[in-house]
Amino acid sequence: MPDTATTGRAAGAARPAESRPVRRARRTDWPTIGAFALLTAPMLVGLGLFKYIAIGWSFLLSFSDARGTVDLGSWAGLDNYAFLLKDEAFRSSMTGIVLFTIFIVPVTFGISLGLAVLLNGLRRGRAFFRTVFLLPAAVSYVVAALIWKMSLFNGLPSGVANTIGGLFGWDVQPWIASTDPPLYWIVIVTLRLWLQVGLYMILFLAGLQAIPGHLYEAAALDGASRWRQFRHVTLPMLRNTSVAILMLILIAAFQAFDEFYNVFGTAAGSSAAPVRPPLVFLYDSALKDQNYGVGSAGAFLLTLLIVLVTLLQGRLVGFGRRD
Repeated sequence: MPDTATTGRAAGAARPAESRPVRRARRTDWPTIGAFALLTAPMLVGLGLFKYIAIGWSFLLSFSDARGTVDLGSWAGLDNYAFLLKDEAFRSSMTGIVLFTIFIVPVTFGISLGLAVLLNGLRRGRAFFRTVFLLPAAVSYVVAALIWKMSLFNGLPSGVANTIGGLFGWDVQPWIASTDPPLYWIVIVTLRLWLQVGLYMILFLAGLQAIPGHLYEAAALDGASRWRQFRHVTLPMLRNTSVAILMLILIAAFQAFDEFYNVFGTAAGSSAAPVRPPLVFLYDSALKDQNYGVGSAGAFLLTLLIVLVTLLQGRLVGFGRRD
């Protein structure tokens, strides 16, 4: 007679093998893949044709003597780049945008962070003020520049800025045309701050609301003041958000175009303009002088400057490092 225990163990050992699921080869869901390709094809074709192919073509144009045509004409090598680096007007525009960036980046950063901290401390009306400050971000730069030029700082006694100044006994000022002192910077700076501060404030506010409340409670129990809480709790916890916002502000400053072009009008693309950023200079070179080779070369020089400054900023603030 066979051993009952041995038979039971053999049967038990056989069960897992019998109950093991059979692996089936995955079947390719061609209808789903086809539907996905059909829906994304227009976007991919448009992105490739009007962005990546255009960038590649512009890069080739920067090495060509392309005057009055976007066809790849005679090979010019690095002549377009050498011409721009020797051109006093282009170097002046690059110097101007660097100085503008050095000023506008910390000002925009500080005002955005300050408003976010104040708004985060409100118990009532937070949604209202958040909407009010964010609305300018939806306004076109062209429309805002025309409002600043034709209404707020139009240089007439009836202008908003001169009307307010008259209440304090100030003389009527030609804000945009004034170069001594350079009052046009007030027009440019206030315009850019009005357009951008609200967006970055919302980003800061999102970072503030992600900070755990118990950190502030612990700091308060240790006797930390509001300033010490901000310095030792808020700023360290906002590090990643601050680095990202700083990078966005910096890139946007180097890409300044609409406010300068529309505030200074027809003089924006000429030497008569008190300040001409690189994009205005390149726009004038490519579309007015029809020198697409020089315009393309300048665009890549500006891109190189933005990349180098961004990498330098990332190096200084430790962007991408592990905490």
